[in-house]
Amino acid sequence: MRYRLLFFCAITLALAAGACWYIYQNLYPKPTSTITTAQAAPQAGVQTVNGETVVAVSQAIQQASHIEVAPLALVTKQPDANAWATVVDLQPLFDLHNRLAAARADLDTLTAQAGNSHTQYERSNVLYEDDRNVSQKSLQDARAGMQADQAKLQSATAAVGGLEATLRQQFGDALARASIAPTSDLFQRLLSGRTAVLRVTLPAGLQSNAPARITVDAPDGEHVTATKLSASPLADPSIQGSPWFYAADRALPVGTRTSAHVPMPAPASQRLVVPESAVVWYGGQPWAYVQTAPDHFTRRYVSAGDEGDQGFLVYSGFHTGDRVVTQGAQLLLSEELKPQGIATACKDPPECDD
Repeated sequence: MRYRLLFFCAITLALAAGACWYIYQNLYPKPTSTITTAQAAPQAGVQTVNGETVVAVSQAIQQASHIEVAPLALVTKQPDANAWATVVDLQPLFDLHNRLAAARADLDTLTAQAGNSHTQYERSNVLYEDDRNVSQKSLQDARAGMQADQAKLQSATAAVGGLEATLRQQFGDALARASIAPTSDLFQRLLSGRTAVLRVTLPAGLQSNAPARITVDAPDGEHVTATKLSASPLADPSIQGSPWFYAADRALPVGTRTSAHVPMPAPASQRLVVPESAVVWYGGQPWAYVQTAPDHFTRRYVSAGDEGDQGFLVYSGFHTGDRVVTQGAQLLLSEELKPQGIATACKDPPECDD
């Protein structure tokens, strides 16, 4: 009887222990998989490293967000100066060209007429000397006609010379030659409107050394290359400097006043250029993110002296070999400015918009 009681007690204790173990397993499961998943899921964050604010982004997130970086490039920069440029009204040039063409046609006609009258006078003179085969009155009429035609020829020659001088005085040697030449490619482009002429007031130091090419800011913001023609006889009274004519192979509104970038006769230098795609604007200023480590990015101020066709030319803050973010910089800025330590109740933020 005693052994049977001990047996039942042992069975009861075993059943109680099993029940407790079952309850423990179901009510308090081990969060092993959750912890592992949380540790395995890479997260972005903001840190402070050596006094700089660093956005830490794992390579997995970089790939998923399509963040791309590229090394800074060196470009050769020719020092330049700013100058004022005005698009010239070419209608007076065309009017002078037409008047000159008409005057040249009259000159050709009078040249032929004077030649004929001179020949007629010589013939009459020979006949008169040869036993008076023509009357003296006929000889006098031939002389009068020759002298009248020569006077007209001199007047026509002076008119053509005056028009050519007016062209040079108003539009310089290059445009005057283009207007006078029978076949001029430059004048045909001016007539068709494919080329515009600008009067550029160069700095005083370039009076005798005007550059062959300059860059002009078009009204739409595009940089247009202009080629030197000749010195301008007329100056802009409101601007001090040396006026020159330049031709731009593009139609520009007449009378437009814009800026010209004139290369200076100084040695070229190499500068770092930050691509425009790498620049983000914050606080009204340009910034760029530099990759300081495979998963670290630091925002730096772009202290640009000027902006070129390839991007922002920088003086300081960047070094040769720096890798800047060319795609995804706005995502890094959003991550940096996001309030830290605030958890979101939604695992997938885009779905939280609902």
